[in-house]
Amino acid sequence: MPPPADIVKVAIEWPGAFPKLMEIDQLLFFSFIFLSYIFIFLRWSLVNHEYYALQHADSSNFYITEKVGVFLNVFFFSFVSGEAQNAQQLHERIQSSSMDAKLEALKDLASYSRDVTFAQEFINLDGISLLTQMVESGTDFGDMLSFTLTAFVELMDHGIVSWDTFSVAFIKKIASYVNKFAADISILQRSLAILESMVLNSHELYQKVAQEITIGQLIPHLQGTDQEIQTYTIAVINALFLKAPDDKRQEMANILAQKQLRAIILTHVIRAQRAINNEMAHQLYVLQVLTFNLLEDRMMTKMDPQDQAQRDIIFELRRIAFDAESEPNNSSGSIEKRKSMYTRDYKKLGFINHVNPAMDFTQTPPGMLALDNMLYFAKHHQDAYIRIVLENSSREDKHECPFGRSSIELTKMLCEILKVGELPSETCNDFHPMFFTHDRSFEEFFCICIQLLNKTWKEMRATSEDFNKVMQVVKEQIMRALTTKPSSLDQFKSKLQNLSYTEILKIRQSERMNQEDFQSRPILELKEKIQPEILELIKQQRLNRLVEGTCFRKLNSRRRQDKFWYCRLSPNHKVLHYGDLEESPQGEVPHDSLQDKLPVADIKAVVTGKDCPHMKEKGALKQNKEVLELAFSILYDSNGQLNFIAPDKHEYCIWTDGLNALLGKDMMSDLTRNDLDTLLSMEIKLRLLDLENIQIPDAPPPIPKEPSNYDFVYDCN
Repeated sequence: MPPPADIVKVAIEWPGAFPKLMEIDQLLFFSFIFLSYIFIFLRWSLVNHEYYALQHADSSNFYITEKVGVFLNVFFFSFVSGEAQNAQQLHERIQSSSMDAKLEALKDLASYSRDVTFAQEFINLDGISLLTQMVESGTDFGDMLSFTLTAFVELMDHGIVSWDTFSVAFIKKIASYVNKFAADISILQRSLAILESMVLNSHELYQKVAQEITIGQLIPHLQGTDQEIQTYTIAVINALFLKAPDDKRQEMANILAQKQLRAIILTHVIRAQRAINNEMAHQLYVLQVLTFNLLEDRMMTKMDPQDQAQRDIIFELRRIAFDAESEPNNSSGSIEKRKSMYTRDYKKLGFINHVNPAMDFTQTPPGMLALDNMLYFAKHHQDAYIRIVLENSSREDKHECPFGRSSIELTKMLCEILKVGELPSETCNDFHPMFFTHDRSFEEFFCICIQLLNKTWKEMRATSEDFNKVMQVVKEQIMRALTTKPSSLDQFKSKLQNLSYTEILKIRQSERMNQEDFQSRPILELKEKIQPEILELIKQQRLNRLVEGTCFRKLNSRRRQDKFWYCRLSPNHKVLHYGDLEESPQGEVPHDSLQDKLPVADIKAVVTGKDCPHMKEKGALKQNKEVLELAFSILYDSNGQLNFIAPDKHEYCIWTDGLNALLGKDMMSDLTRNDLDTLLSMEIKLRLLDLENIQIPDAPPPIPKEPSNYDFVYDCN
């Protein structure tokens, strides 16, 4: 009879003694700590219970207290010195006169400081002040300084101590590690992290840090090859950018807009894309948003109709479009004649207010930012500007695309897309590499989009009544092109060429079919009916692959060895055959040539990742993530185990799915989910071919009334 589901077996060890096995009811978690203390003190005859505590027996070293939470997935603990006593001992050890002892103590402190319970005890001993004094003294270097800074960062991350308490001397010392380009990588990384936290958490500290660190001093760190250093460097730049006053922020933006620095940033943008480095991607996204936020002042500035300098910009737009060869303030003709001519030209330019176009720019957003964009387009893309204006002025009134109104609404839309004026999201990493390729990227972005708008207007054969529809299509075109993350503005422009109005209609129709038809109630019921058949098909494929077998590479604790072993499932799915090989086989290895056997009936469990026995043994070696993600083990009778490192992710999914299928468990891999989605979609589409152009009802037809009598019989033959 299987044990109750709420009962788990927990091993607790004492240094130098054999672990003790306890059965614990998970529903009585808070009583667990108290009862286990009594049990352990009786078994090991310990005294002074306040000096001891339970601790996770893994790399986290977290203490088990009533504040920590449940431990459903953790079954092995160590009984160690209590957090208060441990903190006291480490506080004394890091002041040791022996360099070796001090180094070991700092190493332990860096590890234990991640636990909030220990951190609170160490901070109560004035531990933060001790660490800052050690840094300010400048006597530590290398690993000793690295562990000191690591412990400091971990302790401060708990939010127990305010950042406002640190001295100028400490800030100068941390800044000096950043200003030294040849500094140790680990020290540089932690120093950058400390400076970022100082700037973000204290306005007073921002001012002190800004005096010690400039963007020019940070740029060399972006030119290195270490991605973590580059990420932390951009994070410090973002923090300084975020806290800087407006005038200082504009000065920083001008430095960031330099072609050389943009090239450096763009290089790391591409690296972040290739490596899928989410942290770097987030910092680049923040930098992008903060740079565009400099446009907020212009976006929220209303045009003053009485300001002659602002009115001159509108005159310049009219002059470039209609009389580029004449003087901007041509005084020929009467005042009334000129007013009539200007009104006509302003109408052709597409302003809503033909008499006084300045009134069109009093709405915020986009305010004066729209006028800036229009002037930039007219001056830097003059041929395209003149073509658009003259092309539309020659159309019928109801078919002309109003350049002025379109520019204002488009600028407002682009500000929404790029989050101009908003604070960066803490979780978003939606950066766009192309904005790091030009010093006037927003204006160039506008120039591409205004030409797209005019093209889409013609493709839709739109009238003034269709203005909002055109803007919706243009927004969809822009958003779809941005999702491809083009690396340059030219590439973005090329993407838009493939997103014509006709193509957008096709995409919409395809998505509508997928979203509406495939989510209707009859389709969902059909999916539910055929899903077991698809899962059985996937299961058989997995088992057939296990029958074929796979060659696995043996992994030594020190280095990878050129030794192999092969494992395959017998055709009757009853036995696993495995054995060593001298070299990698060219094809299948016959199961009768493999010396060892493991009956499937003896398999107790399949574990993966860090739960594997061979991964626990190699924990001290800090296995890289790739190996950890490919590890799985078979546990069988008498503590036996069969350990695997899959050659790739695909084989890992095949074997874990196949073994779980043998044990009657669900196949949970990403490969199974993808296969299920693909096969379900194909099967549904095949079954719906006969229903083409027939609308599928959302609800079943009504049940007919009962017959007047039941005096009828079916002939079963």
